Amino acid sequence: MYEADQAARRLMQEDINLRQSVQDVFGAESYVNGAPNRPYLAKLVFGNPEKLQALNQLVHPAVFRDFEEWCAAQQAPYALKEAAIIFESGSQRQLHGVVAVLAPTELRIQRAMLRDGAERKAVESRMAHQLPQEILTQKSQHLIFNDGKHPLIPQVLALHQRFLALAVHPPPYLTA
Repeated sequence: MYEADQAARRLMQEDINLRQSVQDVFGAESYVNGAPNRPYLAKLVFGNPEKLQALNQLVHPAVFRDFEEWCAAQQAPYALKEAAIIFESGSQRQLHGVVAVLAPTELRIQRAMLRDGAERKAVESRMAHQLPQEILTQKSQHLIFNDGKHPLIPQVLALHQRFLALAVHPPPYLTA
């Protein structure tokens, strides 16, 4: 599975052109010892839509290229891409379908705080830049309910079977 957020972090550190572009736009302090200064960048962009868009316009194309290269190297019948902002970034155009993983807001906040060691306000700020689950549900072709009430394994196995069938006759890429 291709994890877009991890890829973005890696590319921001390893891709010399991306690193230079970020520094050109956000200043030398956007990197410390060759690594992205994530707290500095987060403080700049979350709460400033123009700066967030500027950062996204630098990072997303690099991630799109990296994803295409990754896909070309895969031997499996299908590949998955995990990303928090599939539609917001436009990356759905590279995909045959989107699986939305849904959970109640409070549960999502708690999980993100535990996973990232982040403060509640930081998680809420990130979530404010994501599509509401109602819209995500409408735009997605497949749903998984990760709410602690619906068993996950049967849902995942059903999707796996569906994807194996689709691998034989893939639909066109999404465009919207």
